[in-house]
Amino acid sequence: MSIESINPATGELILKYEEMSPEKVRDIIQNVHQTFLNWKQTGFAQRAEKMKKAAQILRANTEEYARLMAMEMGKPLKEGRSEAEKCAWVCDYYADNAADFLQREMVQTDAGKSFVTFQPLGVVLAVMPWNFPFWQVFRFAAPALMAGNAGVLKHASNVPGCALAIEDIFRKAGFPENAFRTLMVSSRQVDAIIENPLIVAATLTGSTPAGRAVAKKAGEMLKKTVLELGGSDAYVVLEDADLQEAVATCVNSRLINSGQSCIAAKRFIVVEPLAGRFEKLYVEQMKAKKMGDPMQEDSDIGPQAREDLRDDLHRQVTESIQQGAMCLLGGEIPKQKGAYYPPTVLAPVAAIIRVKSEEEAIRTANDSVFGLGAAVFTKDIARGEKIAAERLEAGACFVNSFVKSDPRLPFGGIKESGYGRELSHYGIKEFVNIKTVYVK
Repeated sequence: MSIESINPATGELILKYEEMSPEKVRDIIQNVHQTFLNWKQTGFAQRAEKMKKAAQILRANTEEYARLMAMEMGKPLKEGRSEAEKCAWVCDYYADNAADFLQREMVQTDAGKSFVTFQPLGVVLAVMPWNFPFWQVFRFAAPALMAGNAGVLKHASNVPGCALAIEDIFRKAGFPENAFRTLMVSSRQVDAIIENPLIVAATLTGSTPAGRAVAKKAGEMLKKTVLELGGSDAYVVLEDADLQEAVATCVNSRLINSGQSCIAAKRFIVVEPLAGRFEKLYVEQMKAKKMGDPMQEDSDIGPQAREDLRDDLHRQVTESIQQGAMCLLGGEIPKQKGAYYPPTVLAPVAAIIRVKSEEEAIRTANDSVFGLGAAVFTKDIARGEKIAAERLEAGACFVNSFVKSDPRLPFGGIKESGYGRELSHYGIKEFVNIKTVYVK
């Protein structure tokens, strides 16, 4: 069986890759484990030197990686450049901070000496999606490798070129050849990989069904997991919000990565009397965004990553309209080659929801099985902070800004958006043995 890379802007085949056999996968995991046994003995300074080099390679080849992302999953070039730079940032961040994050913590007890130490676990499996094909991987790999772990990557089947490029970056940066490897496999092999006794843990970013499947198998094997799953992020716009700022932020968040982001704004909950003006401005600004070839500098929106994803999106839009939603913009598949779908606005049941009060807005925002991100817009900063900190049910809550990940802050969700945290000092401690040492 082959894994195909298809350009979603043209429908043309880029390359075919042969799927690795189960035997080859087992051999690679064995080699990665052997490398781990030596890698875990290295010091933080040695690891940091190589991680800094990875950051340099990312910055030196930003254009190449941006074009690769545009070809394989349709990301506009300007967004691909930003993604490559963000990957370099997370490499630098953990190179600079891992030693401090994982230093011994002395604890006063009745022992002569007692402390907590953080030791690497081994080979961690990463199952990653196509929407941010570099960033999703690096935000796992940078802390994992700096902690002394090794990694194997099962990337989404439509971005195999990105997967191999990431493996190549770590190799060129001076990491051992088998410290981080790409497994060119379909999802059918994931269960067997988790069952491999040399795999100690798994992390997945993707859909809730995919997360359930990985969590189920890892649970059977008693292996640690971190899951970052789907979202239905609510953006609450209160009556005292700066309307222009709120609309611009909501539009940008909705269209990040051509709308294909777990933390894109999904539901706009607007308090009267702002709702009518918000809706009008929102439609105007969405209409002003340019959909086009992701290789063109002026394209704000590229195609969807695959035609089947575009078709499923259109089905959801059509069904929403049939059930009473009003289509204010878009909603039709364009007559052109590629997996394109225009900016689309539905009201009142889908994108824009009108509410009468702050209480109703918060209740509506929390009325979801998901809890990844949320935002609130108000000129009263103290009010916004209290709502974000204490009332909205999500792993990341922003005031007067769109939800985004940052190496310095923990990232992850609650409810059906998953569990565990990536990034910050919390992220690097997910895949270590938090070990108590007691010396009498």
